[in-house]
Amino acid sequence: MPTALITGINGFTGYYLAEELRMAGYSIIGLSSTKPVQSNSSIDYECNVLDREKLADILTQVKPDVVIHLAAIAFVAHNDVDAIYRTNILGTRNLLEAILKSHHIPHSILLASSANIYGNALIEPVDENVLAAPANDYAVSKLGMEYMARLWGDKLPITVVRPFNYTGVGQSVNFLIPKIVDHFKQRAPLLELGNLNIVRDFSDVRSVVKCYRLLLESKTQGEVFNVCSGQGYSLLEVLQMMREISGYSPEIKVNPAFVRENEVHRLIGSSAKLDSVIGKVPVIPLKNTLQWMFN
Repeated sequence: MPTALITGINGFTGYYLAEELRMAGYSIIGLSSTKPVQSNSSIDYECNVLDREKLADILTQVKPDVVIHLAAIAFVAHNDVDAIYRTNILGTRNLLEAILKSHHIPHSILLASSANIYGNALIEPVDENVLAAPANDYAVSKLGMEYMARLWGDKLPITVVRPFNYTGVGQSVNFLIPKIVDHFKQRAPLLELGNLNIVRDFSDVRSVVKCYRLLLESKTQGEVFNVCSGQGYSLLEVLQMMREISGYSPEIKVNPAFVRENEVHRLIGSSAKLDSVIGKVPVIPLKNTLQWMFN
């Protein structure tokens, strides 16, 4: 039974990835900066990726067959910019250093970057050859992480994924889609949002983690892959879907405080490169995902 080490297993994606890999026959070892979660994995470690010595000790002990690095500050509007850069760049470097120090090289290492690095791309759909144009500190930190990881490319079998927006049950209401679904579930009279005209490529988290697993099992060392549905939805379309699902229609108000500076207006990806390697993973329609979350 191969062993998979997942950093950030306590997070939204970590839960679903652990289930996906477990069903595929992996033994799951979880690492998180918060308390261990025994329900998610057979062995858990509480460790911040900024703790270099503890990370090295854990990797030496575990010797995983595959590593999936999800631990990051993923909220674009996070108010501690220093923490974003430290965790997303230095934390990733610490992990790669710890793997090398363990004297055990996994078959595959998957690093989660973000499609946010593309910013307001002028080409649509966005493929992996589009030049990066990050428009916020989170995106810059993820692009910096990618460049840093290249320094380890001749030593470690690293694959980088750039997931576009995705959602599902359990995602924090700090994020846009869960916030909208929660307001409809609560039948709140007023829903305050930012720019209503943004268009995003939304995927279901269950599809995303399946793509991650299939990439782990493919020979993709040194490659970068978009993970996306290829379908764009405006916020107005999402709201209409929720009206149909819930049979309810709250007042929608644009709050200027929620309109981000340097907002990315449209971001729709191309999964052609990914599909050529792992085959086409069926896309779960966004309305089905919203229904799942609402229920």
